[in-house]
Order: sequence, then C-alpha cells, then structure tokens
Amino acid sequence: MPRRSARPLLGVLALLPFVAACGGGSAPPPEPGTNMGFAPNLDGRRVILLPVQQVLGVPGDPSAELSFALTDRGQEVDWILWSEVDEALARSPAMDARTQRLSVGVFRQAQVERVGDPLFGQLRRMAGLVDADLILLPVSATWEPNPAVIGATPRVRFTVALIVPRTGRVMWYGVEEGDDHPRDDPRALASAAERLARSLLWYVRPGAGV
Repeated sequence: MPRRSARPLLGVLALLPFVAACGGGSAPPPEPGTNMGFAPNLDGRRVILLPVQQVLGVPGDPSAELSFALTDRGQEVDWILWSEVDEALARSPAMDARTQRLSVGVFRQAQVERVGDPLFGQLRRMAGLVDADLILLPVSATWEPNPAVIGATPRVRFTVALIVPRTGRVMWYGVEEGDDHPRDDPRALASAAERLARSLLWYVRPGAGV
C-alpha cells in the first residue's frame, strides 16, 4: 500500500504554531495525511497505548485494530496496553486517573502544543504508576466524507497524539485516513490503522515488523 508523504514539519511548525490546550487560538488541527511535531524512534521506549477516546460512525473495534497495527509494526517498542494500565489503576483506587473518557475535545478544535489539566494530571499519574516514558493517545476514530471527490466513499480517519507525560508536551500529532472501502468492509478500518502506524513508526524498514 503506498504511503502518503507528510508535509515538511519545520515549515508547518514555523507557519502554524501550536496552540496550548489551556490558551486560546484559532489555528485548525492538521488535515488528513499530515503530521505535526516530531515522531522519534520509539524502539526500547516504554509507551502507554490508550484506547480510542471518541468513536464516531466507525464499525468494529478501532482500539483493537490500531493496537494490532502498532504492536505488529513496532515490535521493538515496549508497549504498555491500556488493559495493563487499568489493572495497575485498580490496585491503586485512590489514583485519580483513567484510560477512557478522557477530555480530548480540544484536539478536535485547534492545534495543541501542551495539554493542561485535568488531562495532564491524569496522564502524568498513570505514566508514573507504570513507569512509562511516553503516552500514545488516540483521540478519535471517525467516519469522514471525502468532499474533494464527488461520489467518493467516506473513509475511516484516526487522530492520534504522542504526549510526554512528565511535561504534557505534545511531541507528535498525526491525522491519517484509510482507503476507500464500504463502511462494513473490515479493510476500511484496517487500512487507516496501518497508515497511522506507518506514519508514527516511520523508521521501521519495509518488511520489518509487518
């Protein structure tokens, strides 16, 4: 499957500075097929993978599909799945944190440079509980029309943020869509998850981990 190239990051960052989650601003989120920020080599890093927070019109299980695509391609990453985090939180009932129903609405309104409370506090606490370096927060999986092509089939779109829990900084933000398939075709969801995985894990050589 061909991969769409991301727009030059430095130029985009210079022209469209991120907007802090706790502040104002009107810069819109990146368009599908673009990334903002820097996706580092995650091999050997402990990364929490949270479930998709908002699912709108997408059949199937977007969280499971994205988890499969990421862990299959990024086999050298020390992934900490949300189920493991949930177990740790269950052993610490006084911990004010959760893996689902997080406050992610700001990501769909503007570009975000740094997350604020209450999201920041919850991410920081869960990361400390499982000793994670980074948190991958799938903001949403949505069924989106393609206004550029009349009669085109809508596509599954993933929106994901890679966050440094110690500071709340958004290191990378990606928006990717899958291929044109009918809504009930499993390939609609799978192709979007694979494309997102390729964007985040850009350094994995073809044929490695896939």
